[in-house]
Amino acid sequence: MTKSRAFAQVDVFSSTPYLGNPVAVILDGDGLSEEEMLRVAKWTNLSETTFLLTPTDSDADYRVRIFTPGGELPFAGHPTLGSAHAWVENGGVPQRPDVIVQECQAGLVSLRRDEGALSFQAPPTVRSGPIEAGYLADITTSFSLSVDDVVAHQWVDNGPGWCVIQLATAEEVLKLEPDLSSLPDAMVGVIGAYPASSADTFEVRAFAPRIGVPEDPVCGSINASIGQWLIGEGLFTSGYQVSQGQRLGRAGTIRIMPDEDGRVWVGGRTMTLFRGTAVI
Repeated sequence: MTKSRAFAQVDVFSSTPYLGNPVAVILDGDGLSEEEMLRVAKWTNLSETTFLLTPTDSDADYRVRIFTPGGELPFAGHPTLGSAHAWVENGGVPQRPDVIVQECQAGLVSLRRDEGALSFQAPPTVRSGPIEAGYLADITTSFSLSVDDVVAHQWVDNGPGWCVIQLATAEEVLKLEPDLSSLPDAMVGVIGAYPASSADTFEVRAFAPRIGVPEDPVCGSINASIGQWLIGEGLFTSGYQVSQGQRLGRAGTIRIMPDEDGRVWVGGRTMTLFRGTAVI
């Protein structure tokens, strides 16, 4: 039996409306089956659609299930920020005034509100270390690169399966025209540095054919684990700023911020652009 459920579409990681990454949020997902959730996600045709549910963990403020058009994710970054934004905007009150706790398949994720922006604590990675030589060669071939073009590389998987290659410059990243047909199961990020005088430290692109998203406009999860990698290597002590989405006509800005305990926080602006009801 269908019913009307509160709905919001939230733009994440941009201060300019319609230039961030949208997420569709069904604010009352209780009672929906996995099949129904996936059907809705395929229909919205966004990189992610989320469903807010009653938590099963007493420490959580709400529970979320995150779907791409290709299936469910245990965790994703911009849906986490967008879901928290919509939950608070629609009357959600966290158990603790200084933190929002989200329950998802990857576990509990903490969020905080700082100067008009939301940020989430990067979840632990489930896989790290260098990319294997054979797979690195497959990636570089798909991206029309040589292995010598790669400054550094790493598995940075916090659930979806991410790995990343680093090129020398942001300009090289922006020029990429990958052939993803040879990497149908890939979850690959590419990062390159801007000149020191720039407001942004890096340009990032995220390619996710495994989940039916050729290129994610602005991706929180891969930036979270890239931040853990770079900060863990001692390359940054006071955080940095990322630009993402230029090649898709977006203007995403992501802040990566370590705290005094060594945890990495990933933050950006959020705003609701559509609200109403969904009949499901």
